[in-house]
Amino acid sequence: MSPTDTPCPTSLEDLERLLSELADDTSPIRLGKRSRQVLAALVAAPQETAVSSISHLAERLGVSPSTLSRLAQRLGFGGFAGLQGIFRRHVTQGRHFYSDQVSRLLADQPENGGMERLSRLEKQEGANLADLLAGIDARTFQQAAGLLAEAPRVRVHGMRQFASLASFMAYGLGMLRGDAAMLDAARHGAADALAQLDEDDVLVVASGFPYTPSVLATAEVAARQGIQVIALTNSPASPLAGLAKYHFVVPDQSLFFSNSMCAFMLLAEGLLSETASRLGNAGLEALKRRERLIGELDASL
Repeated sequence: MSPTDTPCPTSLEDLERLLSELADDTSPIRLGKRSRQVLAALVAAPQETAVSSISHLAERLGVSPSTLSRLAQRLGFGGFAGLQGIFRRHVTQGRHFYSDQVSRLLADQPENGGMERLSRLEKQEGANLADLLAGIDARTFQQAAGLLAEAPRVRVHGMRQFASLASFMAYGLGMLRGDAAMLDAARHGAADALAQLDEDDVLVVASGFPYTPSVLATAEVAARQGIQVIALTNSPASPLAGLAKYHFVVPDQSLFFSNSMCAFMLLAEGLLSETASRLGNAGLEALKRRERLIGELDASL
């Protein structure tokens, strides 16, 4: 049977099933040993496969770009972009991410109940925090904080549970300096909000797998417009990492049923503290002015 007679894979699960059938010699598609190895490597690193160029993937796998194109065609796609689309959908959809997390939680019930689970969670989060600190490049950290202190305008963007992180960062920056806020605080849409930013301005974006498509699109458009993007994300292969001027990889492995936010919050606090240090007396005066205004409002109540 030719590849065109066989339905194209449409999901990562289809590709995993195909690899199993190839190993059992039950697949109607015929691939050589090297092609199987390449396909297995792509499937094993879905995030990197989703965001990397064909030339980068070919170099990493030790093959030519044409080898990847031929592999895609053997699977029934017109070219590599069709095959890569499976991985891009996977990293933005994550259909079973939350239920898979809870399934693992339910399968590992501690003997001593909730306190033992809390203790395990604390140990995992401690490891995340340690890994975060070990992985941060000091120069990148300082330069990112410099942008947060010196850029004419700073906007922060996150959706779902990362909206709380974005709100926290925007509030903290607003305490220290002017013209810092959530990207779309007025709810007029991301396009209107981005139109108010120039090349010297900064957009901070935060998202982890399963990545929110609108956040990825916003970051991509912002980078294309020359806006300086700082990304807080959970993998070096995250789609946000390749778009950002500066990016931070935040470990989020956890027993929690969603993305762990502890290390993200530590990084946010660290960036805000470093920004306050960069601003010096200007940041101090901004805080004093805020305190005076709070006092005046309290007196009027």
